[in-house]
Amino acid sequence: MPIYEYKVTEGEKGCAHCVERFEIIQSLSDDKLTVCPECGAPVVKQISAPSVGGSKAAFDDRAKAAGFSKLKKLGKGEYEKQY
Repeated sequence: MPIYEYKVTEGEKGCAHCVERFEIIQSLSDDKLTVCPECGAPVVKQISAPSVGGSKAAFDDRAKAAGFSKLKKLGKGEYEKQY
């Protein structure tokens, strides 16, 4: 299911939840939100860029930072640790 972003309507007062953008998981068949689920202030759906893939280097950096290891196959049953 897609993640949608909403924000309080311009000129309206909202709560800490909706003044900045908030995300909600909704089915494609669900109606879009019209009010904040926390305070009831009117909200509008925001357009945001999707995160599709990314660079291999960025993925490797995130995996290394998270403590994962990367192995490179050298031969039959032989591996070398990359990080």
